[in-house]
Amino acid sequence: MSEFRGFIFDIDGTITSTYDLIFASFNYVAEKYLHKSFTNDEMASLFGPTEEVILRELMNGNYEEARKDYFDFYTKRHNEMADIFPGIREALQFIKSMHLPISIYTGKGKKSAEITLRKIGVYDYFDMIVTGDDVENFKPSPEGIIKFLDKFKLECDKVLMIGDSVVDIEAAKGAGVRSALVLWDSYSSANADNHGADYVFTSVGQFNKFLREME
Repeated sequence: MSEFRGFIFDIDGTITSTYDLIFASFNYVAEKYLHKSFTNDEMASLFGPTEEVILRELMNGNYEEARKDYFDFYTKRHNEMADIFPGIREALQFIKSMHLPISIYTGKGKKSAEITLRKIGVYDYFDMIVTGDDVENFKPSPEGIIKFLDKFKLECDKVLMIGDSVVDIEAAKGAGVRSALVLWDSYSSANADNHGADYVFTSVGQFNKFLREME
C-alpha cells in the first residue's frame, strides 16, 4: 500500500451507524428538560461542537442533569440503535496488517467517542484518537489531522482522511491531505454532495477493494 502511509477516520456515518442514536439521545433530553423535540436536520445543524458544548448551550441551568441523562441513554441504547458498518473491521484489520498508523478525527467528545469505539470493539485498532475535546477549533479545522501528521512524521499527500460530510473534506483540504467521502450511511447519502473529495465510495466493499488494489 505504497500510495498511503497513514489513514484518518471519522466515526459517525463512517465507522458506525450512530446518527439515529445521536438524534434520539438529544431528543430524549430535549423532551425531558425543554419539552420539545428537534427534527434530524435541526439537530444536525448544531453539530460541530461536542455534545457537551451543544447541551450546555441548549439546556441552560439543567446542563449537568441533562449531560448525565444524555450519556446514560447513549450508552444503554447503543447496542440496540447503532453498530459498526459491515466490512469496516476488515478494512481496519487490513490497514493494521500493513503496519500503517490509523487515527480517529471526530467532532464527538472524548466520552461518546470512547463509548462507541469500545461498544463496537475497535478502540484498540487506533494509534491515535483526536476528538472535539482535544482541539481548540472544531472541524472543518484541520487541527486534528495536523496532530496526526506531526506525531507520525507523515507527508501530507501520503495520508487519506475518510469521512461522510463536508467538514471532513474541508478539514482534509485544509491540512493538504487527500480525502475520501463515504456515503454508505443512509443519512449521509441522503445529504450527499461530492464536496470536491478526491475519492467517493458508496459502499464499504468498494472502499475495501480500493485498499486491496493498492497493496
